[in-house]
Amino acid sequence: MIHVQTILNIADNTGAKKIMCIRILNCGSRKYAKIGDIIIGVIKQCTPHMFTQKSEIIRAVIVRTTKNVRRHNGFWIQFDDNAAVLINKDGSPRGTRIFGPIARELREKNFMRILSLAPEVL
Repeated sequence: MIHVQTILNIADNTGAKKIMCIRILNCGSRKYAKIGDIIIGVIKQCTPHMFTQKSEIIRAVIVRTTKNVRRHNGFWIQFDDNAAVLINKDGSPRGTRIFGPIARELREKNFMRILSLAPEVL
């Protein structure tokens, strides 16, 4: 579960390393985000001379959480870190590569471009 002011790793090659969540979009009365939710964040750490800069406000979709998620078949899935992928306003990823495993729950949220770039879908 990702709350406001949670620090997340970035799983793409845009140059950002860590972001802090400042707003959760389309969550209704929920106070947390889960896999597949879109958040607004601010870049806290980045690589110099890349596409993104520190303190830039960006949109991201959550692809991994340390909180376990239950699937319809009864399995539970859990990752080692909280990670997100930077996206544009239309939902396409800003980077050209995705690092690490990605949860299959993104397919239900129609993030097919992120799934096609991912090296491993769990």
